[in-house]
Amino acid sequence: MTSAIADLSLTELTELHSNLRAEYDELASRGLKLDLTRGKPSPAQLDLSNALLTLPGAGQYRDEAGTDLRNYGGAQGLRELRAIFSDALRVPVPQLLALSNASLNIMHDVVVHALLHGLPGVGRPWCAEETVSFLCPVPGYDRHFSICEHLGIRMIPVDMTDAGPDIAQIEQLLADDPSIRGIWCVPMHSNPTGAIYSEEVARALVSLPAAPDFRIFWDNAYGVHHIWDEHTPPDIVSLCEKAGNPDRIFYYFSTSKINFPGGGIGLVASSADNIKRMKAHLAMQTIGLDKVIQLRTVKFFDGKAENIRAHMRKVAELLRPRFELVLNSLEREFKGLDILCWTAPLGGYFISVETMPGCAKAIVAMAKDAGVVLTGAGATWPHGQDPADTNIRLAPTVPTLEELEQTMQLFTLCVKLASIDKLLTQQ
Repeated sequence: MTSAIADLSLTELTELHSNLRAEYDELASRGLKLDLTRGKPSPAQLDLSNALLTLPGAGQYRDEAGTDLRNYGGAQGLRELRAIFSDALRVPVPQLLALSNASLNIMHDVVVHALLHGLPGVGRPWCAEETVSFLCPVPGYDRHFSICEHLGIRMIPVDMTDAGPDIAQIEQLLADDPSIRGIWCVPMHSNPTGAIYSEEVARALVSLPAAPDFRIFWDNAYGVHHIWDEHTPPDIVSLCEKAGNPDRIFYYFSTSKINFPGGGIGLVASSADNIKRMKAHLAMQTIGLDKVIQLRTVKFFDGKAENIRAHMRKVAELLRPRFELVLNSLEREFKGLDILCWTAPLGGYFISVETMPGCAKAIVAMAKDAGVVLTGAGATWPHGQDPADTNIRLAPTVPTLEELEQTMQLFTLCVKLASIDKLLTQQ
């Protein structure tokens, strides 16, 4: 192929398409059955945490204060668990709650509580407003968008940059639209682009003129998931306090992709007032959490935040070859071409690619027909509607390297075929 593919003649395009189609048909005949729809840990990654299956151990059911963890109580979560993550996340222990196994569940509950009861310092619940809107950096995380869609919250796309969402665009939107009450943020190795929020962007977000109950939903899901060099996200809780907006932040984290997704810990940090209000809501939802599971996490890391980082270096050793394979394949097949561009994330679980306009859905459908299921085109936009039909999220964490090699061989063929199909319709 050539960097000037759009300049090929009709005859040249047709011949190229025929050759690529033959390669595609041969791959499709192999009966591939691969699912790359979500960024899940591989079996090898899960094996790194198998010690959890024997923890906390027979007769081990008391915390450091001697409390019997098999019983009711402790809705705030184990203090020693919160101390580990307080250090890792740079959040004071009293402002951190360790709750259910999924941070997504906590995010959903916070939005519901705001809809039903309002937020500190504001008398009106969100449901009393004619419209409640959230800013949604795009491409972004489909699960965030699903919460808004499920609860009837209007979503406003905001462009992403390498340093975070476009602040100038956000400023204008906030000035023009008083219905905006929140923004979704994945500050470290953002899903799917891999962007790392800069200190400048974080300072701007905490200081922007906005409604008094405007909240930053800071989902630091990949905060310790570095594949190459380690990075530290902005200290968003302190920045909010210094800006005079301590209540503006809800900071989320979980161990879902650190250990076992089904048996992890979800955490949330915020201001003292927000935490006090959350605890009051929690008292209506539960009399106690599964504190034994929390204890096994404490024992797995031996009570030390440094052991989280050591564990994640082992995870990085498993992920790095997978990401290198995908990035090398994209570089080899598309460098200098005008039909695809992609991100090169330093961590997280995804690689984001941008196709020619109008090609993403066709590429995903073509891959599925040949036995490789990708995240649906458009999933990284509110309501699953990518207006340009260009973004595809690749999730290389689960397949073996051999399976990933086959996947990328097929994916690159699909990109080329769909791109040429698009060009042929324009001839």
